[in-house]
Amino acid sequence: MTAPPGVPETWAYTLTLNGRYAGTQDWLVRPDKGTLVARVQTDFGGTLPAGRRVQESRIQPETGFSLAYAEAEGSSRKPQFETVFDERSGLVTLRQGKDEAREPLLEGHHDPLSLLLWLRRLPQVGQQEGEPPEGEHPGTRLAEYPEPRLVTVRMVGGRVHLQPLPGGEVLGLRARVYFLRPGGAYAYIEAAAPHRILRLIQPSDFGPVEALIILEQAAGAREQQRSGGHNAAVRPVRGQVGKPRRRGK
Repeated sequence: MTAPPGVPETWAYTLTLNGRYAGTQDWLVRPDKGTLVARVQTDFGGTLPAGRRVQESRIQPETGFSLAYAEAEGSSRKPQFETVFDERSGLVTLRQGKDEAREPLLEGHHDPLSLLLWLRRLPQVGQQEGEPPEGEHPGTRLAEYPEPRLVTVRMVGGRVHLQPLPGGEVLGLRARVYFLRPGGAYAYIEAAAPHRILRLIQPSDFGPVEALIILEQAAGAREQQRSGGHNAAVRPVRGQVGKPRRRGK
């Protein structure tokens, strides 16, 4: 498996709910002391109740597995939820508020952020037939290689199945599409390098919330929404409205 880029990456997203502005999301992925750190700040607004969520994941670069994960809500910097995967002690430690629990660490785990970043490298995982020629980055001729099969990964509390769906386009870029179950989320990963996370659809109490990446040429659109368009309708991307069709289980 190829290690992720060694330079910081930043992505910005606009959130929508039923085609209307619902907030923003900002990603920062950077190397730190031999590990990879991902920090995601989500600011809800518009058609969703105002609020903030900050997630941080520390990841083992070679495997993509999580070393630690924390999640905070609102203005508090103190995490409401933490998970630590300690290979030395062989334990998974979970903290929620004042409660703490431990369980054996028997295999590599993912957290919500490490899993999405791991999807970026999925074409390079377990690809036996049609392996791309040495030196050629997977995704440059993706259609010529076998589509990844159903993959199962371990997370705290159970396993998640990653079901590949027919590919599509997001903002004119070819994308690989995955359905995550249980949970019912969809992830669109850029087919060619740098394999950015282009689009996410995640269920919520209010309905499916979509996070759509802001490309450089469209960066000004979000600033307009922040300054005065919080209640304005956002035009859906043509051909990308709603959920993709799932294949049979």
